[in-house]
Amino acid sequence: MTPAIGIDLGGTNIKAALVDTQTAKTLATLSKPTRDGEFDGSTPRFALTVREIVDAFEARVGQKLSIGLSAPGLANPNGTCIDWMPGRMHGLEKFMWADFLQRPCHMLNDAHAALLGEVWAGAAKGTQDAFMLTLGTGVGGAIWSGGRLLKGKIGRAGHLGHLSTDANAACDLFNTPGSLESAIGNQTIGTRGEGRYATTLDLLAAYAAGDAHAERVWLESVRHLAAAIASLINVLDPEVIIVGGGIAVGAGERLFGPLQSMLDGFEWRPGGQQARLVPAALGDSAGCLGAVFQLINDATDTSSARR
Repeated sequence: MTPAIGIDLGGTNIKAALVDTQTAKTLATLSKPTRDGEFDGSTPRFALTVREIVDAFEARVGQKLSIGLSAPGLANPNGTCIDWMPGRMHGLEKFMWADFLQRPCHMLNDAHAALLGEVWAGAAKGTQDAFMLTLGTGVGGAIWSGGRLLKGKIGRAGHLGHLSTDANAACDLFNTPGSLESAIGNQTIGTRGEGRYATTLDLLAAYAAGDAHAERVWLESVRHLAAAIASLINVLDPEVIIVGGGIAVGAGERLFGPLQSMLDGFEWRPGGQQARLVPAALGDSAGCLGAVFQLINDATDTSSARR
């Protein structure tokens, strides 16, 4: 057994797992509050919590361990830190984890990590081409292409929530007009629902109860999602499309039923070939597993480069 630590830094909680790198089996887990905005001197409180988690797992196995971390924002190309994360997770930008923890570390974007977890041990296991969308407060995304995570020049690749499904609509935080995030993310439910629903789950409850207004609002959002997925299929030619996040979990068949029906009309299927639409399989553990999987890929790439 060769263990490593996977840590998923979220705005509310820090989730961590001790993982067997040979089998993807989770050996132990921990979850602690992030306490964003709190500092001990110049050190963010969440960094001290991460160190406590590392100490606890290393005491369990009796050795120093490599650490994979995931967090919101753009990770730098070398995976040493998050380069860009405005507005939250104060102190995260440019925080050098390997220097702080005195351990081998790799940092990557949280949506990238979630997809890598699904590739290693979840809904995309064994595939070479897939993409993932996470539906929550916003819409995250990541792309697995030709057996590799697609990052792009500066790490922007995979921000699928910020593609446009309506060029005439208002711009989102990233200046994208009519983004997918604006069409289905929870942060816009007040506007889309004309003030009738506090959350997307409230909208879904009204939809399930037969409310005509809720049906119109929800199915319009799903239609934007279907159009975006159909467009991405034409660009990426995936074997599998994974949809996860809090909205997907809460909606269940109320999402996947109409979404699949719309894709049946939108997707180009040469020779009858069809991309598989599947729900995410790993839930909250995906980010931790994906962070460890990235460590394995780093080690493999380094070994190959030395040959």
